[in-house]
Amino acid sequence: MTARARVRAPELVGKGGWLNTGDRRPTLADLRGSIVILDFWTFCCVNCLHVLDELRELEERHRDTVVIVGVHSPKFVHEAEHRAVADAVERYGVHHPVLDDPELATWRQYAVRAWPTLVVIDPEGYVVAQHAGEGHAHALEKLVNRLEQEHAAKGTLRRGDGPYVPPEPVSTDLRFPGKVLALPGSGHYLVSDSTRHALVELAADGETVVRRIGTGERGLADGDPGTARFSEPQGLALLPDGTIVVADTVNHALRRLDPDTGRVTTVAGTGRQWWQGSRTSGPALEVDLSSPWDVAWFDDRVWIAMAGVHQLWTYDPATDRVEVAAGTTNEGLVDGHAGDAWFAQPSGLSADDGKLWIADSETSALRWAERAADGDGYVIRTAVGTGLFDFGHRDGPAGQALLQHPLGVTALPDHSVAVSDTYNNALRRYDPVSGEVTTLATDLREPSDAAVVEGDVVVVESAAHRLTRIRLPEEAARVEGAAHRTQRAATDVSPGPLRLDVVFSAPPGQKLDERYGPATRLLVEATPPELLKAGTGKGTDLFRDLELDPAVPEGVLHISAMAASCDDDAENPYPACHVHQQDWGVPVRLTASGDARLVLVLAGMDDGPAEAAL
Repeated sequence: MTARARVRAPELVGKGGWLNTGDRRPTLADLRGSIVILDFWTFCCVNCLHVLDELRELEERHRDTVVIVGVHSPKFVHEAEHRAVADAVERYGVHHPVLDDPELATWRQYAVRAWPTLVVIDPEGYVVAQHAGEGHAHALEKLVNRLEQEHAAKGTLRRGDGPYVPPEPVSTDLRFPGKVLALPGSGHYLVSDSTRHALVELAADGETVVRRIGTGERGLADGDPGTARFSEPQGLALLPDGTIVVADTVNHALRRLDPDTGRVTTVAGTGRQWWQGSRTSGPALEVDLSSPWDVAWFDDRVWIAMAGVHQLWTYDPATDRVEVAAGTTNEGLVDGHAGDAWFAQPSGLSADDGKLWIADSETSALRWAERAADGDGYVIRTAVGTGLFDFGHRDGPAGQALLQHPLGVTALPDHSVAVSDTYNNALRRYDPVSGEVTTLATDLREPSDAAVVEGDVVVVESAAHRLTRIRLPEEAARVEGAAHRTQRAATDVSPGPLRLDVVFSAPPGQKLDERYGPATRLLVEATPPELLKAGTGKGTDLFRDLELDPAVPEGVLHISAMAASCDDDAENPYPACHVHQQDWGVPVRLTASGDARLVLVLAGMDDGPAEAAL
């Protein structure tokens, strides 16, 4: 077998500078002797947030040998602002150095194509692995153990503290609150205090703390206000019986709060994250969920914005069952029958007048679900938004208006809809009658939700750690604004035939799991659909011969790949198995000098795939 050339890791550069390092600007030379894991992430991406959670245990177990470096690589304009990155690092409890790379310089040096991507660098400074997507904690643990042994024997492993310097703690009553619920009768508010892993009841002034529910420590524990634990809770919904359902996002669970006693119980989810192949319906406490971000009472059940798998689910308290209601798990913007629709991190819900309004954050869209005219289930429609890559702040007719990663939606008394337009730092309004989008307020810091109180709107200013009360104007302002497209450079490809290859290598000690049929799956679609003359649809091979229409100069290839692997141990009747999945949106530009082959890395180990990627 021919030996492959070792790839030296490119230097880490980014005009935004460093976070969590004090005043230091570490280089790869400074990190020599440590196992370095680069985490290419952006804070809008729920899959990236999943990876942050996956890395916590590995980071703790190997703190003296492993240095994790987050390379923040923005998708949205707002994410290129350094203050927003600093907020996100605190909001999501990132306890390792982060390089702010607003111009994607390091992203390009490492030939990264998707969020999230992990790159492993050995103690001698060479790239030894690359993984796209989430779910790689098991493979990383094995690789780190092997690298520790190899480089300890060679004398090239250095143990000790890394460059992480924790920031100074800040004292506020709320810290990056997520959602708000106006409590009936008392005039109080219940707020999900997400970064502090608790719920907070505020008095009618929106400032005075009445009580805290939860210990403030990350965990999954039922009990009274002093013993219950949450993990980055978000959505809140009032049920007809007066109790409150909480979307406990990082615990992948729904919790029920008795507002009289403050007691918390778990009503749905197992605490484990849902993966492809898991159950999609059944007894609520036996089915895995994935980052439930918001909840709403609609059509006699709780609807769940299941951001982690780009779907809507429901929970029926009468039967204690959950099931998928809409979405295929593919990420994108496709309307139609609920079972065929595509979403992209639905993060806000609000029910009104026979419609369930949806803030579909990654497509910067306002959408809704309603009963199908023929009574056969539900249909999904889009009011504002065009897809994964176009966004901005522009008012006007809904077909021309633009949002930027909205996280909240609130039905207003006149049946119009307020949108917490998070990355535009604005509150917007959509009028279904006129079809117009207007701006209600600007200069809000990352609004993530709102509640209607006595004709006013109480907005959660998440990055300002407060509630802000806004008088609803009789006439909203109109903003011409600006339009943007995700700043990743398009890949030049040749018109006509294009070979797509998804590179996958099972982690060491594992093999493809073909016990029950094909272990791989590939789905290819395009925006606009006319871009692809041939090659769309599903298949089981991780390669596809596509044909691009020369009449369509540019577009986006939507590619979803999955591979299942299990421990390669013939004597073990119960091998550990893992699903590797990644969705890509690859902007392409058709040029005569473009490549006739597109290579994407689903998972890579041991130099080979890393070399292909670089």
